[in-house]
Amino acid sequence: MDKYITLPLTKELAETLHAGDTVYLTGEIYTSRDAGHKRMCEALARGEELPFDPRDATIYYVGPSPAKPRQVIGSAGPTTSGRMDAYAPTMMSVGARGMIGKGARLPEVVEAMKKYKGVYFGAIGGAGALLARCIKKCELIAYEDLQAEALRRLYVENMPLVVIIDCEGNNLYETGRAAYLARTRQEKH
Repeated sequence: MDKYITLPLTKELAETLHAGDTVYLTGEIYTSRDAGHKRMCEALARGEELPFDPRDATIYYVGPSPAKPRQVIGSAGPTTSGRMDAYAPTMMSVGARGMIGKGARLPEVVEAMKKYKGVYFGAIGGAGALLARCIKKCELIAYEDLQAEALRRLYVENMPLVVIIDCEGNNLYETGRAAYLARTRQEKH
């Protein structure tokens, strides 16, 4: 089912999303990869505030390439999400709700998603130039020394994503595989 979503990703909105839904996200999201996540979690451990308000925030795991002239951003394809698994539960514990990336997540992340009503969206790997077209604004907000991995605030319009894991822990990678295997077994008989 196609859903057009305007951020922020509140708990109530997250609860309407189901694994397998196609969504088109509009609103502010933040970028960070493992170096930025590590720095944010270290700051939280020291009792410091983050450079943005994490409540109901969506974080895109991306290290965009530099923008060319007259572009908002360069290619912006998703990073493998497993690199953030060590930090995702902490980020959700302070209010971050949405994550955008590619690839499987650890059971601890799925449990945190269920506890904090988080949603994991999948972006298509290899389509960074196309995804960049959905990004209308880009602002560097922290960790400039991390270059591509610096923390940025983006404004996106109708960014095409798929709900991979919903806030109940339903996982499209598992249910999709099971449905495919069941269908191929039926075809053989």
